[in-house]
Amino acid sequence: MKNKVTIGEQIKIRQAEIKDAEQIANLCEQLEYYVTNQKLKQRFDKIQSIDSHIVYVATLANEYIIGWAHAYISDLLIIPTQAILLGLVVDKDYRYHGIGRLLMQQIEQWASLSGCDGVMLRSSIRRKEAHLFYEKIGYTNIKQSLTFHKKLL
Repeated sequence: MKNKVTIGEQIKIRQAEIKDAEQIANLCEQLEYYVTNQKLKQRFDKIQSIDSHIVYVATLANEYIIGWAHAYISDLLIIPTQAILLGLVVDKDYRYHGIGRLLMQQIEQWASLSGCDGVMLRSSIRRKEAHLFYEKIGYTNIKQSLTFHKKLL
């Protein structure tokens, strides 16, 4: 059952803190990204002091986390400086209430203040609802590509 929330009255967007790791890890599972609390804390601890990374959480008044977004600033030779969205998750029980939009607005504001020309993101071909969401908030699909990975030993 979807929970009813009133945007602006109950939702707060703030920078994530190490104490949020367990709730962030739980939300990751909803999109089939499995990470232990310990691993997430280690990764968060590593990036939280790097100015080119930002992690925001959306919380209810009681500090319960119902969404998060992670982005970093990328300087590339081939295009102007961009913020790259690395992750956006809204709790399945709180979707379709504008929370993802609020998180993206916060990322966009941070990117703009950081001197970025735009925000880029990748979205799995199978996440059709996510594609509709991004298009609805002004993003355009500019290319289709494959992602390759090589595990380093």
